[in-house]
Amino acid sequence: MSLFITDECINCDVCEPECPNNAISQGPEIYEIAPDLCTECVGHFDEPQCVEVCPVDCIPKDPDNVETEEQLRGKYDGLMAAK
Repeated sequence: MSLFITDECINCDVCEPECPNNAISQGPEIYEIAPDLCTECVGHFDEPQCVEVCPVDCIPKDPDNVETEEQLRGKYDGLMAAK
């Protein structure tokens, strides 16, 4: 699954620079995660870095974007190939 940011986000700005795929950006009201870019840090880190730094724990797995570890790895491979 990719991750998403809930409306509990306090716009603290710590998650955006931690994302190795540039999947996090400022939305109209809170930060947002682009599901097509989020690999939950698979290929980069053992744990999602945004989740690690979030002070309010508002970044859960997105039930609307269910992906297996293998699918996340494939997405990572595709993103790296496009660079």
